Formats: sequence, C-alpha cells, structure tokens
Amino acid sequence: MKVNSKLLVIGVILLVLNMVMATQYAVTKMTYEYYIQHPCDSDIRFIGSDNSTDGLRMLRVTGDNDTDIGLKIYLGNISANQQSYFSAAFGIVNEELYSLNITHINVSSFNYTYMKIWLHGNRIENADNTTNDPSAVLMWNNDTMINDSSTVAWTLAAGNSNSSDMCANISNRASTTILTTWDETSHVRYSVNNTNATSGFSDFVWVQIGIDLPATVDDLSLHSGIIWVHLEGETTD
Repeated sequence: MKVNSKLLVIGVILLVLNMVMATQYAVTKMTYEYYIQHPCDSDIRFIGSDNSTDGLRMLRVTGDNDTDIGLKIYLGNISANQQSYFSAAFGIVNEELYSLNITHINVSSFNYTYMKIWLHGNRIENADNTTNDPSAVLMWNNDTMINDSSTVAWTLAAGNSNSSDMCANISNRASTTILTTWDETSHVRYSVNNTNATSGFSDFVWVQIGIDLPATVDDLSLHSGIIWVHLEGETTD
C-alpha cells in the first residue's frame, strides 16, 4: 500500500499542533486570614480630640458600632461670612511596624467645601499661623489639592501595633507614650494630650480643619463629602 506523502505531512502537522495546544489544569490552595476591626483599632487609625458644638467629639461613629462601623467628622452649624478652625479635628496614628508617608489629601463633595485642611504637630495651635506652629503643612485649600502623590507631606514613624497608645518620639517610648482612651459616647479612641508630634519621630499627627465661608454661599443646606488621606509605606526587604 502506497502512502501519500502529502497526507503523511498533514497528519504530522496536526499531531504537533495538538501537542502544542494541550492545556494543563491544576488546583492548589493556601489559607488566608484577616480581622475586621473598629477604625480606631486598625493599623492606620483615626482618633478624636476636639469637641463639636453639640459637646461630643467631632470624630464619631456612624451606624450601630457593631457591623455598620463608619467614622465621620461633625463640624456643626456655621454661618455665612464666618471662619471656624478646629486644630485637632482628628488625629491619624500609625500602628504598622514601619513608617508611613502621608502624601496628599483630597476632598470629594457635591457642594463647595469651603474647607482647608492642615497636618501639624501642635494640638492646640491654629495651623493657619505658621509662626505659632511651624510644623503646619497645608494639604487642601478651598477645593484645591496642594500636594500630590510625589510629595512627602508628613512621615508617621513606625507604630507598635497597640491601639491603646501613641508615641511622640519612638526612640524613647518609655517616656513619650500617650494613651488613647476610649470615648463611650462617641465610640472612638481619643487624646487631649498636648505633647507635640514631630514628622519622622512621632507615630501620630493632628489634622486641623478650617471652614471659611464667604458672605455669599452656594446654598443654605447640608454640606458633606469624603476626606481622602493618601499614604505610602517605607518597607525594607
């Protein structure tokens, strides 16, 4: 029987193609875990300090504090042609075991924000006056983002994974540790300690919020939005 050489070549090609196109299927697995925690107990956490016009912490929990846990800053009632500054509206604390850089802050809102936001170290000084608080860094100015992702505005020193305290100088935790007590009414951790924070040395920073309303505003209504704090880690291999 004579085999057609052309058919033989075609058959070999088909066999090779089937071998090349063969797919390997495999299944492997690994376990994972993480904990869902209160925002005041997470690795990058927020703490309260200043009170609002209703006598409660400006930083407070929204929801049921059980499964619906969110945080908001309540700035109270402010009139047109008025300025209000809250030097310690809230604090940011790093509990990671490595330092974190705060690069920029932006605000998303359906209204005009009329808002200024600073990072600074002195809890009780107005960050709008850098003579009184030279550590102040303006981050947001009336709907304008000041810094971007390439900026290091403030460095939070490495934390200690303990949400009950923060530290003004991590090289001497024994004498510069500050408790962050639990507020049973607002359901947040807070501090009213006036020890200054220093970029690169402290694992916390204070956030000042200013509201500067002109004589003519966009509308008399609830103004709300989201404050976004952007950070990056300085990990080592």
